[in-house]
Amino acid sequence: MSTKNHLQIRGTQINYYFICNTKLWFFSHHIQMEQESDLVSMGKIIHKTSYKREQRDFALDNIINVDFIRKEEFLEIHEVKKSTKMEKAHVFQLLYYLYYLKHEKGISNVKGFIDYPKIRKKEEFELNLEKESQLEEVFGKIKEIVDGELPKPVKKPFCRKCAYFDLCWV
Repeated sequence: MSTKNHLQIRGTQINYYFICNTKLWFFSHHIQMEQESDLVSMGKIIHKTSYKREQRDFALDNIINVDFIRKEEFLEIHEVKKSTKMEKAHVFQLLYYLYYLKHEKGISNVKGFIDYPKIRKKEEFELNLEKESQLEEVFGKIKEIVDGELPKPVKKPFCRKCAYFDLCWV
C-alpha cells in the first residue's frame, strides 16, 4: 500500500491518533498550538541537549522528521522522547517512519529506536507484516477523522497539560 494514493500522513498525525482524535483533527486542519506549550518546549530542550554528536533532524518529504540517524550494518533511525507516558503513540510514529522508508523510498534495511535520555532507556523496533497491517488500518482511521467533523473531546488525565486544552474545554 502506498501512502501516495492516500492522505499524506505525517508522523505527528500518527502520534496524535493514539493520543487524542480532537488534537489530531486540529493539527491536520493547520490549527497548531504546540508553539505555546511549555511541555513541547521542554521536549525540544531535551532533544537539543541530548545526543549532540549525532547527525540530527533528518527530514524527508515534509512527512517524517527523525531526531537522528546512524549508519551501522543497517540504517538506524532514532526518536528522542522525554518520557514513556505516551509510549504506544511513540512506537507507532516510529513504525510509521520505517513503513514510509520501506514503501515510499525502497529502504528496508532499517531499525528504529526510541531513546528516553532522562531515564536512560533505549528500545529497538523493527517493522513486520503485522505492524504494517495495523498501520494501514490506522491510515484509514486517520483519514476518516481528518475528513470528518471536529471530534468531540474526550476528557483524559493529560488534557490540562495539552496545548489544545482551551480549544476543547474552555
